[in-house]
Amino acid sequence: MPFQTINILGVPVASVTMTDAVEQVEKYIDERANVQIATANAEMIMNAQRDERLMGILRKAALVTPDGAGTVWAAHHLGCEMPERVAGYDLVQELLKRAPKKNHRVYFFGSAPGVADKAKAEAERRYPGINIVGTRNGFFTKVDEPAIIEDIRKSEPDILLAALGVPKQEKWIDSHLPELGVPVAIGVGGTLDVMAGVMKRAPLWMQRAKLEWLFRGMMQPKRAGRLMALPKFVIKVMHQK
Repeated sequence: MPFQTINILGVPVASVTMTDAVEQVEKYIDERANVQIATANAEMIMNAQRDERLMGILRKAALVTPDGAGTVWAAHHLGCEMPERVAGYDLVQELLKRAPKKNHRVYFFGSAPGVADKAKAEAERRYPGINIVGTRNGFFTKVDEPAIIEDIRKSEPDILLAALGVPKQEKWIDSHLPELGVPVAIGVGGTLDVMAGVMKRAPLWMQRAKLEWLFRGMMQPKRAGRLMALPKFVIKVMHQK
């Protein structure tokens, strides 16, 4: 394995910088590797404690990046080096920024109807020359899945971004990765919503103060209960040490 991983509550999180992560993803694309990448914050890691399938997926993922201040803190608390946070949103932007020069094809899958199309328009505005080869919203049933898979296959993306929420996106990718035939598939949560302008990201000062989790809770009161995962995560990590 080209990078060190740190066992955080059973999840092998890569000790990588953003540059390392981007270069590794591009290496997987060059190799046509057909791999899954996950971006793990404290909430996802806590989810995996009670969801055996999610834990199994994270353990076999080609790359799990430290998405969240909690994940970086956990590594440091366990006495391991974790150079920086590699947030899913930021990783996606770096990949999209480099996609035109690399001739990488991208597919946006997920979020509410119309969101992926708005995110596509925003990507084309930000990154001239980018090739978004397909979009599909995240509202579907089992009956729709063969057509979705066929559309992704036919579009031949190098990168599939699946914004279905945790853990649905991780499980969907895991279930269909071989038949999708994509070099790289990444679960990206609310990334398309933020790009489309339907969800705000925390101000830069809150990101730098490691308070992005608090901002999400303020913007989405329904998430308030899920924020309890953070203190539970801290306690479990302290016990792990």
